Amino acid sequence: MSDDIDFSSYVPSDDEEFMNLKQRAYFRSKLVAWKNDILKEARETLDHLAEESANHADIADRASSETDRAIELRARDRQRKLISKIDSAMARIDEGTYGYCEETGEPISLKRLDARPIATLSIEAQERHERREKVYRDE
Repeated sequence: MSDDIDFSSYVPSDDEEFMNLKQRAYFRSKLVAWKNDILKEARETLDHLAEESANHADIADRASSETDRAIELRARDRQRKLISKIDSAMARIDEGTYGYCEETGEPISLKRLDARPIATLSIEAQERHERREKVYRDE
């Protein structure tokens, strides 16, 4: 479906039926492109780490290289978690639950989904969730 639609000028609108076929295809293509970008970056990171694994004679160079490696590996872990969220969002598209708040069942705004296509909560539910987290952290 998403192969035959040109999304370059399409913007999901509140005037359309929520999560109609075109909107679902639009968000799926957005998620697939995002995942592909992350995987491309991951391959580049791994290639870079392989190149950097050469032994450094200077202890300062070696320490700097190890620090860079640790930072890149942490970034890769965040990317791995993000890919999992993207896969989960695509599964929700397949199930017909994508775009609906997990807490309230209400539609998540198209503007929020366009900015954060892996969102599972409406802005209001997300804010309530963050306030609860802050209360627990402060105790």
